Amino acid sequence: MNDNRKPAGRKPDNKSCPICGRPAVEETKPFCSKRCADVDLSRWLGGVYRIESPDRPDAEEADERE
Repeated sequence: MNDNRKPAGRKPDNKSCPICGRPAVEETKPFCSKRCADVDLSRWLGGVYRIESPDRPDAEEADERE
């Protein structure tokens, strides 16, 4: 029986750039170019990407005032 499926837990070999979708390049993985890597860094530094937390910032400020 010839099964072409990859083993479970194995990632695909051909990754695409998370910014533009082109194939990733070894030197700048997971991006296709330095430009896309810089775009991603700019998004992180600019606050575009956020990690949500259950805490509300205004609730923390109220606790500090008391």
